Amino acid sequence: MKNKSLTIKNWNEDDRPREKLLLKGKESLSDAELIAILLGSGNNDENAVELAKRILSSVENNLNELGRLTVNDLIKFKGIGEAKAVSVITALEIGRRRRHEEAVKRAKIKSSKDVFDLMQPLIGDLSYEEFWILYLNNSNKVLHKMNLSKGGITGTLVDNRLVLKKALEINATAIILCHNHPSGTLSPSNSDISLTKRIKAASEVMDIKTLDHLIITQKKYYSFADENMLS
Repeated sequence: MKNKSLTIKNWNEDDRPREKLLLKGKESLSDAELIAILLGSGNNDENAVELAKRILSSVENNLNELGRLTVNDLIKFKGIGEAKAVSVITALEIGRRRRHEEAVKRAKIKSSKDVFDLMQPLIGDLSYEEFWILYLNNSNKVLHKMNLSKGGITGTLVDNRLVLKKALEINATAIILCHNHPSGTLSPSNSDISLTKRIKAASEVMDIKTLDHLIITQKKYYSFADENMLS
């Protein structure tokens, strides 16, 4: 029989996550309490908050890592079925898209950090590599983003002609290369370096500047421009 002391309904009203949000605002809730609201209930051994804390503990209390979990990962926790797993994944995906929309609104590139803020919500949490091109005008305003490849970076996966064809179509005067490293390492590989040189040389023929190449992970990035790797 379920221990009544584990049931959130038996807590003081101010301590219940839903009531706490209504009374004190969303900022007053911890990550575990917010997730507990999504879960709605726990299991025979834990209330929803305790279950949420255990789930967070499994990813070292990192919400970005939590966002990478799949339905199959989440249903391994006692008390989590497909419906609860989908609710958690949906909420985190909405948060990711919101961050991206906010970055798009201010998508005038003034620094490598601006590129990171724009692209991290798109590729920072992926479990596989993607390669993107940002196309900019004379004011460094982003005109277009294009995904050129998925699954890895090799010379055969990125076609210079496609890169430049799009730039000419939209009258872009500069490009920025971006790809992610799911492993978390920030060091560019030999393939990353040779690919950057190849695209930069091709774009210069068309009077299009290659401003930077960013390697993006969950929380950090490596900028070829910042590290003087574009010369």
